[in-house]
Amino acid sequence: MPELAIKDVAERTGIAAGTIRMWEQRYGFPVPGRTAAGYRRYTESDVELLRKVLALRHRGLSVPAAIERAHDAGGGASDHPSIYAAVASADRGIRPQVLKKSTLVALSRAIEHETLAHAAAPIVFGAFQRERFYRQVEPRYRRMAMHADASAVFADFPAVGRPDGGPVELPIDPQDALGNEWAVVVDAPGYAACLLAWEQPGVTEPGAEGDGERHFEAIWTIDAAATRRATEVSARLAARADPELGERLQELLADRPLALESPAPALTALTTRMVAYLERA
Repeated sequence: MPELAIKDVAERTGIAAGTIRMWEQRYGFPVPGRTAAGYRRYTESDVELLRKVLALRHRGLSVPAAIERAHDAGGGASDHPSIYAAVASADRGIRPQVLKKSTLVALSRAIEHETLAHAAAPIVFGAFQRERFYRQVEPRYRRMAMHADASAVFADFPAVGRPDGGPVELPIDPQDALGNEWAVVVDAPGYAACLLAWEQPGVTEPGAEGDGERHFEAIWTIDAAATRRATEVSARLAARADPELGERLQELLADRPLALESPAPALTALTTRMVAYLERA
């Protein structure tokens, strides 16, 4: 697992390096490793825990209470409450980039349209933060659901919904990391793709003025194994809200083959670079 310097952790979490050092001295958290020269080094797990603490702080918890709650909810690598963290922490050469919401919308549409054009019998997940964002693209997700083995969407729905001909609608718990995440996951025997993003909580309210300029740390891949990891984590999160759906997804994934074609790493690297250039244009 790659080691991160404190400046990298500060950039990834939005928590100042001085604050991270202060928490370490005052609360014994986080607990970094050290190089031979004494420099702090952190892991992706540390980044995930710090993000949880930040989200809990924005909900009004004190620093000690937020740290305790984040540790209690931590779970193991197989029980990530965050789709983004589960894939980002599986070191497959996936490099995060900071992107505007408008760029994420374009990437999402590309994956969704490719799914409609070429993906046979996919499992589809989407995470939208707010129900109103999902309603804007609901017709497209209904079309994907018509040809899917299973489909579900996460947002701040008031309750679990099972609309005829549409994805299962799964409410996000206020404590879930998904409240700050964006996801499009498509896992089909012949096609795999996922776009995952995390927004620093409390910076800009979704739907407020300047919504299109909100920034997310994002990763995307067409690697079949990485996409399957995103699918499995999404399925476990779905099971929390809808056990019946969870059982069905577990059965589907038990002997489901990975996408037949696995892309060369250079292809993902090239598309990542292209999007980075477009973002700066």
